[in-house]
Amino acid sequence: MNDTPVTPGDGASRRPLGELSGTAELKLLAESRPEDLYEAAERLCRDVFDDGPVGSAVVRTVGRFAEALAETRSRDCAWFAVDLVGRLLPLGSAHREEADLLRRSVAAKLAGAQQLRDLAPLFTELPDSAQDPSADVCACLLGELALIGAGQGRPTLDAYAERLRELRHPLAALPRTRLDVEHRFMVRVRGLGSVKTSAQLRSRFPEVPPTDSGAAAGRTAGETPDGARACAAAEPFTAGGWAREPEARFFTLPRPLDPDDFNISLVKELPLDCLMGEGTRRGAAVACRTTPDDVLTTLFAAAYDGGVNGRAQGGAYARLYAWNSLYALLGLPADLPFLEAARQALDHRWLRFMAFTDWFHHDTADEAFAVLDPTRTRVTALAATDTDVDA
Repeated sequence: MNDTPVTPGDGASRRPLGELSGTAELKLLAESRPEDLYEAAERLCRDVFDDGPVGSAVVRTVGRFAEALAETRSRDCAWFAVDLVGRLLPLGSAHREEADLLRRSVAAKLAGAQQLRDLAPLFTELPDSAQDPSADVCACLLGELALIGAGQGRPTLDAYAERLRELRHPLAALPRTRLDVEHRFMVRVRGLGSVKTSAQLRSRFPEVPPTDSGAAAGRTAGETPDGARACAAAEPFTAGGWAREPEARFFTLPRPLDPDDFNISLVKELPLDCLMGEGTRRGAAVACRTTPDDVLTTLFAAAYDGGVNGRAQGGAYARLYAWNSLYALLGLPADLPFLEAARQALDHRWLRFMAFTDWFHHDTADEAFAVLDPTRTRVTALAATDTDVDA
């Protein structure tokens, strides 16, 4: 590996670029001599063919260079950033996940920092394959632009999006504009962090009172296992690297449920792992009514922010995983239009629930939902927990 120092100018570090770690140093280099960052990264990728620790270090270094370039407003910097993560990475199969996350991060930074006119040239050459890493960067970028309401109606970008649909890229099916049900994606409200106590849950959502008839109905539920559907429902949490494997289960009732009996009494009778055992914290299980947009936003945030161990997926893929999960929760066919899925979601009843069992941690993030379909005979439950405390 060539470690020849690059000295980009007054005030900048004169150490080898591979040793630079400070955000300020990289920002200065990206602004003053972006070609040096690009050339150094190109050398690193060319000279290292290693699936072990050295290769991993190169991926991280090149990723930091690409992210610094992506956040520096200039047409050249945008091109350099995309070429680094789209053409030069990954170095090997062992680093595929790292490279995927870098592409998603770079796309998000490009959408937030660059002017649209400087991004348009990235879409002039249409891809030949949906597996092309450069195509994935551009697909992510289109997805990020959709979330901020930009890019649609530009012929170059529209042609690229159409080509991605022809190639069946997974992101190509998503709408090119943000839907109303997605209005809270990436919106942070002070004081509205994760719910950790039953008091917080009750203060933010209307509680549904328990009933004896709800418990009786829950005891009649039969499970209908579906592994593929369960994986899709849990996808935002598994992709985001949440600490514990999520639980997604599907149940059928022998007769239609009285809507008032869709409450914590019914949920507690379902054979859910998350409700087994007694937790170290005291509290009674509680269920509150919620809405599809709240659930969809939570699913999006789980993948967008990533778990405590840090696998943030970027806006484009977080959006895909959230919709995949919602379709699975509702049992909808994959080809159903998104607006129709959003309409059908309104016909379902939605609960957030919380329990104080060994499964939940109540220290970082706990999410648990139950969904009742319009026939009032099918119930879906999804629960996930994330923590940095050893179990």
